[in-house]
Amino acid sequence: MGVSRLDVFYRRLLLTRLFIGGWGKPEDLKRIFEFRKVIADREKCNSLVPKDYPVYISKTEELSDCHIHDGVFLSPLEQLVPGILPQEAVKARFQFIVPKKWQQNKPVCIHLAGTGDHHFWRRRTLMARPMIKEAGMASLLLENPYYGYRKPRDQLRSCLKNVSDLFVMGGALILESTVLLHWLDREGYGPLGMTGISMGGYMASLAVTNWPKPIPLVPCLSWSTASSVFTMGVLSKAVNWTELEKQYAINSVYEEEIINLLEYCGADSFKMGADLVKSSCSEQPLVPDGVRSRGPVLQSAPRKQTGAGPSLHRESISFMKGVMDECTHMANFSVPVDTSLIIVLQAKEDAYVPRTGVLSLPEIWPGCEVRYLNGGHISAYLFKQNVFRQAIYDAFSRFCVKYPDLLQS
Repeated sequence: MGVSRLDVFYRRLLLTRLFIGGWGKPEDLKRIFEFRKVIADREKCNSLVPKDYPVYISKTEELSDCHIHDGVFLSPLEQLVPGILPQEAVKARFQFIVPKKWQQNKPVCIHLAGTGDHHFWRRRTLMARPMIKEAGMASLLLENPYYGYRKPRDQLRSCLKNVSDLFVMGGALILESTVLLHWLDREGYGPLGMTGISMGGYMASLAVTNWPKPIPLVPCLSWSTASSVFTMGVLSKAVNWTELEKQYAINSVYEEEIINLLEYCGADSFKMGADLVKSSCSEQPLVPDGVRSRGPVLQSAPRKQTGAGPSLHRESISFMKGVMDECTHMANFSVPVDTSLIIVLQAKEDAYVPRTGVLSLPEIWPGCEVRYLNGGHISAYLFKQNVFRQAIYDAFSRFCVKYPDLLQS
């Protein structure tokens, strides 16, 4: 299956660059990787967030068919890894959109934001309001760190400044989703589920790995790891490789210390070959040949050069894959309690989220369902929102049939 020409064309229209600040501070990466080992373990992670963690409703608006509650709470990540979040992102914000009349039970789906989805309007208009009309289902929209009200002052639009920002975002959203699930549970809502589109799908998937109960999950247009997105997909063209290569060459701590903290070495850990590096300089999205290694990422990597060149570029791409797999690969986290409640929506010609050469979600989560859509990433986002919503309804229905004793009375 090829890649969508619309995906490639759309990416070329965007001139913004990702990670203009580089990898992030080495000490921050070290703290993130150590904390990842904790939140990747469901039992350890659940002890981090009390069930009575305080959540506050600051404002309520009444519309014709629903109430919209604006809420806030302190991100647990600020307490657990102090100073890792930018100051603007410490306070988590959300909108809770509740139907005036419930049809059956009090179902709530938490929606995490995809790339560029600032504030709440997009998710509220395209997903939450239609879900009230179609299924009487409430939605809770959480604002991602680094987005909307939580965006650092020195960040340009949606372009995360450092690679480490993505991992901080993920860690925060895992914990914040746990806070909200506990809050909804004690407030008497249920069944509870999670969804997200693109990056939001990744983040929702990570969050669900840490919930100790069966829970519906519908990740749309995401897959098993973010490493392929930034090393092989069309977004790899937007990465500021010049700055990343320079920092990797100058600061030996990345090669000599941080690499040793990378634990993931599954079946899709592989060393980047010259043919992949060559293709990364072309105009087409990278499609690896699937060369694989069972050894640790980056082992026996050639000594890097202090100047620019193929070797340095190869090492930088390989280092990117290593750190991305460490913090985002689903195989590095607990398997959700009941994978039969997971319905994955994937575009067949997705140029943003390559599936070649990486473990599939069914391999990591046996029992989950994958529904493939014709077309690419952009066309699916623009024209398949109704398909995403139907998958959510289907996943919730499975929960109700399978776990009637867990439904709120």
